[in-house]
Amino acid sequence: MEIRDKYYAVNGIQLHVAEAGAPEGEVILFLHGFPEFWYGWRRQIEFFASTGYRVLAPDQRGYNSSSKPRRVKAYKMTALTADIADLIQQVVQKKVYLVGHDWGGAVAWAVAQHYPHLLEKLVILNMPHLEVMQHHLRTNPKQLRKSWYMGFFQLPMLPEIVSKTFNFKVLEKSMTASARPGTFSEAEIACYKAAWRQPEAITAMLNWYRAIKYISMDTRREVTVTTLMIWGRKDAFLSHTMAQPSIEKCTRGQLIFLDDATHWLHHEKPDEVNDLLYHFIR
Repeated sequence: MEIRDKYYAVNGIQLHVAEAGAPEGEVILFLHGFPEFWYGWRRQIEFFASTGYRVLAPDQRGYNSSSKPRRVKAYKMTALTADIADLIQQVVQKKVYLVGHDWGGAVAWAVAQHYPHLLEKLVILNMPHLEVMQHHLRTNPKQLRKSWYMGFFQLPMLPEIVSKTFNFKVLEKSMTASARPGTFSEAEIACYKAAWRQPEAITAMLNWYRAIKYISMDTRREVTVTTLMIWGRKDAFLSHTMAQPSIEKCTRGQLIFLDDATHWLHHEKPDEVNDLLYHFIR
């Protein structure tokens, strides 16, 4: 499979996008979360490119080869969402299928709320609706404990120092220790570390969390785009109790739990996730 590296000027920045598949095919767009980059979707890219789709997986702003604005305010949800809306309108004149995981799921929710005319269908992997997330952070002590790191990331400089220490050991463990054993190989982790070593990358990635205080988009808007949510129940970071209230924010929504999957479900069960995506899209 050939992956084409392309760069798009969107919303005042440059996004690197990994593309594959038929240039004339229907577009499916994958949005990664923290601390990944486009590479986290490689198994989905390969599958959907082989079935005739045009697949796009951007490095979102702040990650890997995309622009890394310095100011925290550059990572407000309005900017992150506008990046993707602008990208969609540049690459195709038709609606696209949008898939998001973790922070990529947060952006995907917001795109569906504010740019529904750009989407054919929406798929969310282990990321609650933003209003549900905000509610649980205020009222659910269990979720607040799971999200302790969000508070730590607000500190200046120290999170950067900790993240980079011992060859990114903390970031590595945040993935390997919260996934099923053997999910991430040494070669795969080496690819992530290469992305984390990009100049200013760690600060830019952390700034997604630091910009949480600026979330001002109307998170109460219902989602009218047909939506599939897939949730690994053993998520160490996000409680599965947020899944049902999230899908209830959709006028046409379907929720599927993977009982033995974690936060990293698309890595652990790529064939099952691909099959669920494929049949939902078709």
